[in-house]
Amino acid sequence: MFHKYQHIERFGTCETEGIEFGTCYIFPKIDGTNSCVWLEDGKIKAGSRRKELDEENDNANFYKEVLKDDNIRLFLNEHPDLILYGEWLVPHSLKTYREDAWRKFYVFDVAVPLEDDELKYLPYDDYAPIMKDYNIDYIPAIRILNNGTYEQFTRILDDNNYLIKDGFGQGEGIVIKNYQYRNKFGRVTWAKIVTSEFKEKHHKEMGAPIQQGGKIVEEGIVEFCTEAMIKKVYEKIRVENDGWSSKHIPQLLGIVYHDLINEEIWTALKKLKFPTVNFKTLQFLVNNKIKQILPELF
Repeated sequence: MFHKYQHIERFGTCETEGIEFGTCYIFPKIDGTNSCVWLEDGKIKAGSRRKELDEENDNANFYKEVLKDDNIRLFLNEHPDLILYGEWLVPHSLKTYREDAWRKFYVFDVAVPLEDDELKYLPYDDYAPIMKDYNIDYIPAIRILNNGTYEQFTRILDDNNYLIKDGFGQGEGIVIKNYQYRNKFGRVTWAKIVTSEFKEKHHKEMGAPIQQGGKIVEEGIVEFCTEAMIKKVYEKIRVENDGWSSKHIPQLLGIVYHDLINEEIWTALKKLKFPTVNFKTLQFLVNNKIKQILPELF
């Protein structure tokens, strides 16, 4: 069954707010055509970004070519529950790729289909070795950043020459993936920064978090939000309501954040030598920690 690939959202929008907090894998974004391939009833199926393909309705000959790929065929026969998503590199806007890079399928995600058309994405560290074993082309991570900043991400744009001819500049952009991240709407999503758009903005700042000793200030404050504090609030809410319901999640998030500010902020600020604090970032990190301590609630 065809499963449409998610839209990659721009970094800095409400759809990707907070994606930089945690471990981020940075990938080159290449300018081809979005494609996918999977096994269904023993037959290889393929799709474009929006629809399933067949011999009469192909997409730049992707379906025709993927049927000839013995490596992909072997992989799918041995992993029939997985979908390969990638870029079929044919000419679009960017024409500066090496001659030997064209008309190849570069995997950028491997997913397990779930109910309701949802997808579970395999982390890069899990699928990359498998792609190597089957000699399938895939887009490599070019950086791994913990609590990255916009400045750090945009500097990577200049280093991105993946598949580009020598001396012909940078690639289309980068994609940022945080495999533990769900946005505030509850969706798994990735972020992108497009090179041309970045240049048009003249390196506009996007509120990079303040650093202290290689660690963002707000992360240091969250250390005072202990597992005991979180579980104490949870138990209090559970007892007061004769049980737990997901409708109490906003109350849990709000009380834990309130208690951290009321009870621990002075101690934290003294320890950190009274830095400037972004309280929006702090609240996001507190919510993340609650989800890590009590994942069964979310």
